[in-house]
Amino acid sequence: MNINVYTESTPNPATMKFIVNKLLINGSVDYPTKESAEKSTFAKELFKFSFVNGVFFASNFVTVTKTEGSEWDDIEPIIKEFVKGAVESELKVQEEEQADVNFEGTDAEVKIQQILHDYVRPAVEQDGGAIAYKSFTEGVVTVELRGSCSGCPSSTITLKAGIENLLKRMVPEVQEVVSEAM
Repeated sequence: MNINVYTESTPNPATMKFIVNKLLINGSVDYPTKESAEKSTFAKELFKFSFVNGVFFASNFVTVTKTEGSEWDDIEPIIKEFVKGAVESELKVQEEEQADVNFEGTDAEVKIQQILHDYVRPAVEQDGGAIAYKSFTEGVVTVELRGSCSGCPSSTITLKAGIENLLKRMVPEVQEVVSEAM
């Protein structure tokens, strides 16, 4: 198979999506630091570049967060070429596969998790990020934003105007949605 890689900007100016014509992973996995990438040959190799500050994988793309002071014009072709070669040589995104999605908790918690998985996750992944459910306590849903969403200037608007409004409409017990820092 001939591997093609193209790039897409994200709402976060520090991140870029590198999209390939092959499935890389079912689900998503975030490597926000070099140390967290121990179980991913692909991510470990990306972190060898001094300008890589974070790596996030989902379905058919890898989102790379650059270091401050690096310019996309300089580093984009380097990362693009690396991603092509890594996919062609089948570098592992992660050693063990993720288990099937399993929602747990009260009826409201299960419904919240299902909505986040079915409606929010695909939209957030389009922007090169991911969202993870953390908890639901006293009407407050806590989520974790990863990939390009982590530290993105527009993530607060997405969280409040998009996700919070959707959850309030679909789950009456929800009063607020907050993001937990990684």
